[in-house]
Amino acid sequence: MTARHPIARAELPDETAALARYLIGKLVARELPEGVVSGRIVETEAYIVGDAAGHGYRGMTERNRSLFLERGHAYVYISYGISMMLNVSSEAQGIGTGVLIRALEPVEGIEIMRLNRGVGRLRDLARGPGRLAAALRIDRSLDGLDLCCKGPLWLANDEHEPGDIGQGIRIGITKDADRPLRFYLRGNPFVSGPRSLNR
Repeated sequence: MTARHPIARAELPDETAALARYLIGKLVARELPEGVVSGRIVETEAYIVGDAAGHGYRGMTERNRSLFLERGHAYVYISYGISMMLNVSSEAQGIGTGVLIRALEPVEGIEIMRLNRGVGRLRDLARGPGRLAAALRIDRSLDGLDLCCKGPLWLANDEHEPGDIGQGIRIGITKDADRPLRFYLRGNPFVSGPRSLNR
């Protein structure tokens, strides 16, 4: 495997949609007692300034404060009381925008992922935001973590070229649902959602 390194904050675009696109092909690495688990980002969604679907739309709260940190920090929340969701804060401190990591292609620690998820099929390990959080054992203890340096959870670059990136509407939202703020790697089997959205 090609050597990977943390993505420096200066490398991250400071505009939310640009960051969502930039992260396609990058790695999410998770340090666990059993070893390193990592996956390549193949799908993201941007939640921009003034976006009614974004958690920062109505301002900062105790729950969403990590979303308002400088770009490159983890915002982890629980969806519907069941699934953890991993987001990356995306602009200047105090703005409240983010990028949801929607799907990963497993790279390292696949057997650990299988145990974490309780499933064997490779395609199902991290295809979808709740699944990837479970596969990497991401929980609220990681909320607010700086993802631009090595630690329990971090963003990495191994100079991989992702290929053709598609763009379309976001999945599973009702407010501002028609905005083309979802980015995905065309033809990748680990992208979530229906095929009709992944052309």
